[in-house]
Amino acid sequence: MFPELGRRLGPEQARIARQHALARVDLLQPGRWAPEVDAVEERGCLGVLVVEGLMTREVILADTVATELVGRGDLLRPSEHDGRSAPVPFDVSWRVIEPTRIATLDRQFTEVIGHFPDALEFLVSAGVRRAQSLALHLAVSHLRRVDTRLLVIMWHLADRWGTVGREGVAVPLKLTHQALGRLVGAQRPSVTTALKQLAEQGTLTRTADGGWLLHGEPPHVLQRIRSGDAAVSATAEEITG
Repeated sequence: MFPELGRRLGPEQARIARQHALARVDLLQPGRWAPEVDAVEERGCLGVLVVEGLMTREVILADTVATELVGRGDLLRPSEHDGRSAPVPFDVSWRVIEPTRIATLDRQFTEVIGHFPDALEFLVSAGVRRAQSLALHLAVSHLRRVDTRLLVIMWHLADRWGTVGREGVAVPLKLTHQALGRLVGAQRPSVTTALKQLAEQGTLTRTADGGWLLHGEPPHVLQRIRSGDAAVSATAEEITG
């Protein structure tokens, strides 16, 4: 399922792990998803690993909805949130965007995988990467210009799911203007205006199948984020030039 994990383990350990570290895999069809609470609350369960596909996690706070994209390699614990019992109550809603396979890493899987430190490191890294991605989403929402927010988030998504072609970098995610607004913390009309500006500049266009196509190079702020530059806390004026 994950070639990079096989490379970490080596041929012999990968063979043994495939035989003994078994997890239940479910196929989710597009639409609302109600996670099985009992399955992931079992003691010793690591959670749910997305094997392939795409989902959204929506956090609903009063009249505000913030969206997180979840895909291949993300480690989830869907029922682990305070929700309505939190000091400031909120709801969480999951939606499957395209057919998605998930593996439930139950207690039996955990007991076996504990014998493979490199595999455990891979799973911990999956959780850390998701946290880092959420931190980037938060940083993006603080950028002053909506067109800059959209461009940065699109390059971030391209880094995970994009493919390079002759015309640019394709991001095969059929995201509506409303969904993009919830990703970057902007209202749909502002997103529509910003997308029109980006199209006129020739940096981001919509493809015939509903996906997106990036042209040129990533904005310099994203290059600084990737390199771990301490100056990533630059002001919006520095970012937008």
